[in-house]
Parts: sequence; structure tokens; C-alpha cells
Amino acid sequence: MRTQQTADRRQVTTSRFATTLMDILDRVEYRRVRLDEELDPVYRLRYDAYRREDFIPANNEHVARDDLDLVPNAMCYGVYIDGQLVSSLRLHHLTAEHRYSPSMTAYADILHPKLDAGMHFVDPSRFTADRDAALAYPALPFLTIRLAAMACEYFKPDYCLSSIREEHAAFYKRVFGSVEWEGVRYLGGGLKFPVRLYAAKYSEIRDRVADRFPFFMSTPEERDALFAPGSEANYVAAIHPTARKAAIAEHRFAPTEAAE
Repeated sequence: MRTQQTADRRQVTTSRFATTLMDILDRVEYRRVRLDEELDPVYRLRYDAYRREDFIPANNEHVARDDLDLVPNAMCYGVYIDGQLVSSLRLHHLTAEHRYSPSMTAYADILHPKLDAGMHFVDPSRFTADRDAALAYPALPFLTIRLAAMACEYFKPDYCLSSIREEHAAFYKRVFGSVEWEGVRYLGGGLKFPVRLYAAKYSEIRDRVADRFPFFMSTPEERDALFAPGSEANYVAAIHPTARKAAIAEHRFAPTEAAE
């Protein structure tokens, strides 16, 4: 009861940025990708994004897939605005039982001992975006990374990992408080660019991130539709964001005209 009373007394101020993101989310849908659908538009989007920067060689199918798209702990999603695919993200729930993820391909010596000690991780990867959509929606990274935030809320890992290029590190440090665990290495899957391993401790950042970015929040129903065993049945279903409902319920959303 004391926790609820404390929440009721909270003075919540929501930035204009967060309010705008919440409004855009009303137009967003998330869709899970079928593992056996080799020509899903998400794989074509990934191909186009990587080819623009010459990160992968060309192929006749114009798709970008790798073995980690097919492992048991892989989950891949498309993000749609007004019915148009704008971005995608792949997730792995990295556990002692399922030790498959992009970060493991480069940092196995760092992660194996932690898995042996009972830790588990959410490992987002393959964040790619449509070029025109990225220009039209500068906040598209937040709409996409929201999937990783929801996965952390669902799986409650010890850490959310990020094997990222140096130029992206500032975003993860600012938004999630990620810290560098290990320096430059190269991921598998034929990617040519160097990455660094960052990690954010879920239990320490959850409330701070929810307060500042309430659009990352979600209801249990949305998370179950995306991640629960059997959610593979939702491959063709459009999952609608529930951030507004969840944030209001936790007294974390009170839009104002204040700028961020």
C-alpha cells in the first residue's frame, strides 16, 4: 500500500519529446518475423541498410540473414508506422541453456563465465532502418529499441548487452547508462565493422529509464504477445503498443509543454 501511495503522490512532468513519441506510438505496430520465411521484408530492409554502407557482400536474393536468425533463442521484429515497414530489430535471450547471440560470437570469453555463474542477458542486434523513414522520424531509434526495453521487462535479465559501433555508444550511454565491458572486436555474420561490448544493468536502470522515457513502458499483455512461449502464433498479427496505458497506470506520464 505504501508503494502505491508514494506513486500517487509523485509529481510527474513529461517532456515534449516523450509526449511526441507517445503520439507516434499510436501509429506503430510491431510484427514478429517467421524464422522460416527467408524473404520476409525485414531481411530485405536489413540487406538494403547494410549494403548502403558496404557492410556485407551483395547477393542475388537481396536479403541479409545469418545462422543466428534460426537459433532457438532468436526473436526478430519489424516496426511499422501507418502500415509501412520502417525498421527492425533482432533479440536473443542469452542463457546458460541457449548460448547463441551476436555478442557471443565476439565476446565468448567474457560472457561464458557469467553464464556459468547463473547470469542471463538480453542481446539486441541487427537494428536497421529504412533510409527515408529515418529522415522522416528522427526518433525512430527510440521506437525500435523499445523492443529491447520490453524484452528486459519480460525476461528480467541481469544486463542488456549492446555490441555496437563506437559512433553509437553515446546513445546507449545516454539512454540506458550502458558501460563498456570490452573493446574492439568483430561480430560474426560476415559484418565488416568493429564493435565494442557495452552493458546496462536492468535492475539499476529500469525506473530511471521509465521516468525519463515513458514510451518504453508496456503492459504484460503486450509483452506476452511479443515474447511469451507460444507467441510465435502472432507472426502475422500486428501488436499495438501499450505504452500510454502502462505509463499512466504507473503515474509516469503527465504531458506538459515543457521542452526536454
